[in-house]
Amino acid sequence: EVQFVESGGGMVQPGGSLRLSCVASGFTFKDHDMSWVRQAPGKGPEWVSAIDMTSTSTYYVDSVKGRFTISRDNARNTLHLQMNSLKSDDTALYYCTRTARLQQALEGVFFGQGTQVTVSA
Repeated sequence: EVQFVESGGGMVQPGGSLRLSCVASGFTFKDHDMSWVRQAPGKGPEWVSAIDMTSTSTYYVDSVKGRFTISRDNARNTLHLQMNSLKSDDTALYYCTRTARLQQALEGVFFGQGTQVTVSA
C-alpha cells in the first residue's frame, strides 16, 4: 500500500524558512519521479515542484522559483522541500505524491495526511 508521511510544517513569519520532509513506503521510491502539491484554504490543489528519479532535473511553479528547493534521498525513501522567504500566499497543506499520479493529487486524492504550513505575522 502506497503511503506518505509528510512532516516539517509549522507557523512562521513572512520571510521565514521551513524544511518539509516526506517518507514514502509501499513502492520502489528510487524508480519514481516525485512531486509536491499544496492546497490552500478554500482553493483546489496546486502542483508546486517536481524532481526526477536521479535528482538530475527539478521543476517549480513560477510563484516559488528561487525560494523553494526540492531534493530527495533515495537511500532513505525521503523527499524534501526547503522553503525560504516564505510569503502568506504559501500558506497551505503540503502533500507529496508520485509525479505519475499527479493528476490524481490535483483532483484531491492523497495518500498521506499532509503537513500544514502557515505564514503569518
